[in-house]
Amino acid sequence: VQLQASGGGSVHPGGSLRLSCAVSGRSFSAYTVGWFRQAPGKEREFVAVISRISGGTVSADSVKGRFTISRVNAKNTVYLQMNSLKPEDTAVYYCAAAPRSIEYGDTWYKRSAEFGSWGQGTLVTVSS
Repeated sequence: VQLQASGGGSVHPGGSLRLSCAVSGRSFSAYTVGWFRQAPGKEREFVAVISRISGGTVSADSVKGRFTISRVNAKNTVYLQMNSLKPEDTAVYYCAAAPRSIEYGDTWYKRSAEFGSWGQGTLVTVSS
């Protein structure tokens, strides 16, 4: 499966952006898709994920209430709506896919190594 992330840009604090992750190749609905980000000098970190089949979502505490992940299976696309952006949200954002579901109590989705397919990343800069 191939992933293409887009929608990054530069915004002021408090602004909004919507990232898109277009997935092509094998059956989109068979994949759980997550967003990760990596700021300069920092490790890649989990942002949000949406499970295949159930559509259940999980977000990192740092973005909860501000970011929303969603998927439109008919468009083979996952979105990350980012509101109330802060300077600390500045990073390269990556989408990734894994052919497994999120079950109750799972935490595997927080580990980037569990995702076998990655997009190229899109830069988000939040600055005044």
